[in-house]
Amino acid sequence: MLDDLRELYQEVILDHSRNPRNFRHPGNANCEAHGHNPMCGDMLTIYLSLDEDGIIQDAAFEGKGCAIAVASASMMTQILPGKTVAQAEKLFSSFHDMCTKEDYEPFDTDDSNGEDEDAMERLQMLSGVRQFPIRVKCATLAWHTMKAAVAGDGECPLVPVSTE
Repeated sequence: MLDDLRELYQEVILDHSRNPRNFRHPGNANCEAHGHNPMCGDMLTIYLSLDEDGIIQDAAFEGKGCAIAVASASMMTQILPGKTVAQAEKLFSSFHDMCTKEDYEPFDTDDSNGEDEDAMERLQMLSGVRQFPIRVKCATLAWHTMKAAVAGDGECPLVPVSTE
């Protein structure tokens, strides 16, 4: 059963990599940042369209990278529309924990700490990077770049990722 689930996750990641969703430069983007992972050459530009209330109306990306980086960006751009900036940052934090912490247990109590359960279930497919610390940077590049975009930083050199 576990092998079947792992195979399904790999198929979904490959599908997002080969057929990325929201791979475009939207004309109405008012937040943008560039991210680069020098470890494997991933380069992404994240585009966000925020309304006056800080709600993400559109999310898209362009660039090149490994299957994990592109799949993560594709999944992220599907999840973010309709979220506030605060909700997007909370998702990033939860996703980062899921990718780096061995003891990460989503929704293990009655209080899920405000996590978006549906989004985290969809992102669970990328949690296998936890076993390969160098790949964590690939999975989180789009998310770090999204944070830079909403902060108005424009450029997003990937910050070191702790695997502790």
